[in-house]
Amino acid sequence: MYLPQEIIRKKRDGKTLTSEEIDFFVSSIANETVSEGQMAAFAMAICFQEMSMSERIALTCAMRDSGMVLNWNDQGYDGPIVDKHSTGGVGDVTSLMLGPMIAACGGFVPMISGRGLGHTGGTLDKLESIPGYNIKPNHSIFKTVTKEAGVAIIGQTGDLAPADQRLYATRDITATVDNISLITASILSKKLAAGLDVLVMDVKVGSGAFMPTYKMSEELAQSITSVANGAGTRTSAVLTDMSQVLASSAGNALEVCEAVRFLNGEYRNPRLLEITLALGAEMLVLAKLADNTEQAKEHLMGVLDNGRALSCFSNMVSGLGGPVDFVEHYQDYLGRAEYIRPVYSESSGIVSAMNTREIGLAVVEMGGGRKVACDRIDHLVGFERFIRLGEKASLDKPLAVIHARSEDQWQEAARRLKSAIEIGGGYQETPNVYQTIRTADN
Repeated sequence: MYLPQEIIRKKRDGKTLTSEEIDFFVSSIANETVSEGQMAAFAMAICFQEMSMSERIALTCAMRDSGMVLNWNDQGYDGPIVDKHSTGGVGDVTSLMLGPMIAACGGFVPMISGRGLGHTGGTLDKLESIPGYNIKPNHSIFKTVTKEAGVAIIGQTGDLAPADQRLYATRDITATVDNISLITASILSKKLAAGLDVLVMDVKVGSGAFMPTYKMSEELAQSITSVANGAGTRTSAVLTDMSQVLASSAGNALEVCEAVRFLNGEYRNPRLLEITLALGAEMLVLAKLADNTEQAKEHLMGVLDNGRALSCFSNMVSGLGGPVDFVEHYQDYLGRAEYIRPVYSESSGIVSAMNTREIGLAVVEMGGGRKVACDRIDHLVGFERFIRLGEKASLDKPLAVIHARSEDQWQEAARRLKSAIEIGGGYQETPNVYQTIRTADN
């Protein structure tokens, strides 16, 4: 039997916690026998003293095991259970394409996703722009859709990693969110509770990334790969660029529209395609569904071009309550805002920098994200047809097209967008994919 305050004291003093002590404290979080004050003190002690890799693995496993851990053995799948997770960004719609693409290549993707956080968009908020789509099905429906469509993207249920849900709520109000150990355990506890064989992490770098520096993004990627592999799940991380909006759009329904156009071949943003293929190839290779990266990318392009990925997406949408003909009539189902028109720069010149975080916050300000947890999302507002870094802005080349609900909202969004994009000055191209980390010591 342990005392929570003694565990807190031990960590506060910089000593290494045993796995038994961590298990006890996390179990106490889950069964609510430790107070919010004790959770806050525990999190703050970790922020001051950090955790060793063995402690991080123990914390992740304890939080994973604090609730239900899904088991897929009874489903008779003939392929691996594969998933991808992103640290978040603006216009990051890759999950909506990657899940169906991997499913079409023989994997099964039970993807448990989240809502928007701060300036970053949320996969669930995007999917809720589809009429009828159920982000919280019961486990039977979740498993059925995953088996039949090959992919099911849903939200976290209360019985998956409940200790993380309670601890995160405390961290969110006590300035203990941005700690590598706690971030690692929070991300992985939810993902590993899904019973995965393989996980690929998309860790963002740049002005729209969650981590403020390249060094911290790299450190998080190293931590996640080491901890997840230590917990028994084959995992790698890909560092990708978020120095500009990833897709051509930012806003919930607009990004769903772009995802469908990507899958049906109508339009594929080259930068979005490169990053999607890089992540998908890593998933296939790690899952042993392809021998190497080149072969994996050929498979992925094949299922895009022959329509199998689009079919998997369609089956997922209808299986989770959405329209059976959604991919054929997506624009009718998604709807459009009242005020849609382009915004231009006040001067001509090369786009040299983009404050991507501020663009994400502009979407939030329009109602496309939440300022407080109870806010309702406006799925129709946002931006599309973004100009890219290195392109020339002019009277003939808009910065973006704004979708707004009123003239005043359009004007404010235009003001914020123009202030977030730098015209002129030196522009230095950065890679879309920086590196892949397959083990912690790479």
